[in-house]
Amino acid sequence: MQALIIIDAQNEFSQTGKRPVPNQAEAIEVISQLVEQARNEERPIAWVRHFNKPIESPAFVPGTWGAEFVPGFGPRPGAENEQEFKKDVYGAFTGTNIGLWLQNNGVDEVLIAGFYTHGCVSTTSREAIMAGLTVYIDPAGTGACGIEHEILGSITADEVRRSALLQLANMGVVIANMISSEISNPNRQI
Repeated sequence: MQALIIIDAQNEFSQTGKRPVPNQAEAIEVISQLVEQARNEERPIAWVRHFNKPIESPAFVPGTWGAEFVPGFGPRPGAENEQEFKKDVYGAFTGTNIGLWLQNNGVDEVLIAGFYTHGCVSTTSREAIMAGLTVYIDPAGTGACGIEHEILGSITADEVRRSALLQLANMGVVIANMISSEISNPNRQI
């Protein structure tokens, strides 16, 4: 069985958040479609939410607008196959019981979407691989930010996302358009 894992679909990544992602609105639309598909097929959905530790940056502080899920996101009330997992590190498997929850739901494949492709999505994907799960990612359901370094230079958000996805593909993650053909936009770019 395949489960959907939504990583950090939180307000902080919106254009008015502390960690804006250029393609956040487009990725949220794709994630919404992935959630709709999973719900229609009665597949488990893990909603992962990040909170920073008190000594970290002012982003993702519990109880703030930025730490909340994007409006309309989060476990559907009363849905037994949807659960929220809270983390304070990059990977959703570290410090949570998501692995046991997936196992108890008979999951052997996961479809991962969310933010940052190069951080939490990548780390969670690697953890899922190490847990023996087959991992899928729809690139249009992910987003990243540009990165700069005084010695290494800079790369754009799209380059960061592509690079992270290429590395994950090299590790065995299946990169594919997971939206059904009726609602897929053939002109969208990864």
